[in-house]
Amino acid sequence: MGSIKHDLGVEAANKNFVIEKPVGMYDPQFEKDSCGVGFIADLKGAPSRAIVENALTMLANLEHRGAVGADPETGDGAGILIQMPHDFLKTVTSEIQIPLPNAGEYGVAVIFMPQDKSLRRQAENIFEKIVVDEDLEFLGWRKVPVDDAVPGYGAKQTLPFVVHAFVGRGKFTGSADDFERRLYLVRRVIDHRIRAELKLKRADYYVPSFSSRTLIYKGMLLAAQVPAFFKDLRHKEMKSAMALIHMRFSTNTFPTWDLAHPFRMIAHNGEINTLRGNIHWMKTREAVMQSPHYGNDLKRMLPIVMEGQSDSATFDTVLELLVRSGRSLPHAIMMMIPEAWS
Repeated sequence: MGSIKHDLGVEAANKNFVIEKPVGMYDPQFEKDSCGVGFIADLKGAPSRAIVENALTMLANLEHRGAVGADPETGDGAGILIQMPHDFLKTVTSEIQIPLPNAGEYGVAVIFMPQDKSLRRQAENIFEKIVVDEDLEFLGWRKVPVDDAVPGYGAKQTLPFVVHAFVGRGKFTGSADDFERRLYLVRRVIDHRIRAELKLKRADYYVPSFSSRTLIYKGMLLAAQVPAFFKDLRHKEMKSAMALIHMRFSTNTFPTWDLAHPFRMIAHNGEINTLRGNIHWMKTREAVMQSPHYGNDLKRMLPIVMEGQSDSATFDTVLELLVRSGRSLPHAIMMMIPEAWS
């Protein structure tokens, strides 16, 4: 996580502000260099515009933790994860005649689509069909407003077409947790179908988030480019009670739009050097995996790990499977990193 002198603001950082003694939750003995990761939350759980703005300020102040290539305007990746901003989405969907249900009664898929209009339409058709086949209700598409002039030259070469897909409960009557599990299943089935039928690679079609609880805005961007590129983040109704931010320094993989953080469950801050062995072990376990929540549907989601993912993306994929299959997040983390709890 970034140095506290940067988290406290640009002015303090410019004055070489240093805290030498423990203050609140901060202790200088834990100060270290690494990628930029930050988290902010309202302890009472009240969504506000201030949380989003403070998170974006924190992200900008951690830009020194990320990396750029020969093109100084193309970053390794940056992004933000927030709670589902229902008031904001209610406002923007009313403008395009999408009937949005009450909060928690719908999911939103953030999708990086191909720029090719024909391919995109084919992907949309597959998405809509599977949503209906799984007893959910497809509510509509929204083109996410972005400023194409913001990303650097390198990032523009693979610039995705960003959309929101809104999905209602339809005939599904399960609990809120069950609805999240159904959205997870649907996302994985759609991913496999689209890649198989349209021959799209990982970076050609990617879903940063598909949830009734969280929303992710990320990309091959510098920290300050995130709110400049995604116009939604500047809207007055874009509110949240928490936010997770990340500024990436790519090590094991080249930067791409889909490998920017945060991922669906984590924003990872480090490097996993046992990646290949872990992937092989995961493939072995797929033959014997069972879940009371998915039954035979579990087989429809295999393989779990997609080729070409970064170490962090692979970790996130497996962690998400463990949580969606019924384990608590602490339990799943203990399974993923047992040494941390010994």
